[in-house]
Amino acid sequence: MHCCLPQSKELLNVGSPTTTLCLPLFACLVPAGFPSPASDELEELFDLNRLLFRHPEATYLVRVSRESMQGAEIHAGDLLAVDKHLEADHNHIVVAVVEGECTVKRLVRRGSSWWLQAENPAYPDYEITEPENLRIWGVVTHAVHVLIPGKLTALLRSRD
Repeated sequence: MHCCLPQSKELLNVGSPTTTLCLPLFACLVPAGFPSPASDELEELFDLNRLLFRHPEATYLVRVSRESMQGAEIHAGDLLAVDKHLEADHNHIVVAVVEGECTVKRLVRRGSSWWLQAENPAYPDYEITEPENLRIWGVVTHAVHVLIPGKLTALLRSRD
């Protein structure tokens, strides 16, 4: 696959998972407010691959640069799961190529026009006036936001 992503972006092919990644899923909800006694009732084992990669052969991962989507809680350094199988529609966050430049934006319909909308007022929205200059590379289905700084970068470097 020819990649027109700038050098600062990294494309990771998911392929077909050969093993499941089953993690314990507990029945209790964890409040983000005041602490409460935790329940240790295991509801089930949950395969994380099923959540992140519904169409593994059509899914890829991409790392984010810049902060144009911070209002959608997508930040520089985050890892996005992007599904090429899904059809992009109003309000979906998409990876798009506009005039040869890759971007992550929200696809929105305003009246009869389509726009790629930033989720940060410091970045402009882009009206799609010439659809032939736009390619949608897929719909963003999940964002992995690392809470331990540098952990994802170190993990990605270790695969080389």
